[in-house]
Amino acid sequence: MSKTKLALDVVTDLRNLAGSIETLVFALESNQTDSAAPVEKKEAKENKEPKKSAQPQKAQLPTLEDVRAKLAALSQAGKQVQVKELITGFGAKKLSDIPADKYPELLEEAEKL
Repeated sequence: MSKTKLALDVVTDLRNLAGSIETLVFALESNQTDSAAPVEKKEAKENKEPKKSAQPQKAQLPTLEDVRAKLAALSQAGKQVQVKELITGFGAKKLSDIPADKYPELLEEAEKL
C-alpha cells in the first residue's frame, strides 16, 4: 500500500470520526431539549387558564433543535456523509451557520435522504 493511499485512509477515518462526534453532540443536545419538555408540561397544567389570542397562530418555523434532531437521526441511521453534504450544500461548515429562514428548506431536503 502506498503512503498516499495510507494518508487518504487516515483522512477518511478522521472525517468519519468527526461525523460520529457531531452525531453524538446532536443526540446529546436533543436529549437535553427532551428532558426540559416535562417541566414545561407541568407548568402548563398548573396554569389551567386557556391562552386566547386575537390572531390565529402562524405556522412556526422549525427551530435549530428541530433540524438538529432530524439530522442527528439521519446520521445515526448511517447517513453521516449525506448530512454533511446537505449542510455544506447550504454554504455552511456546520449546522449553526445556516440561517433560521433556511430551516424549512433544509428539513425538506433532509426528508429526501
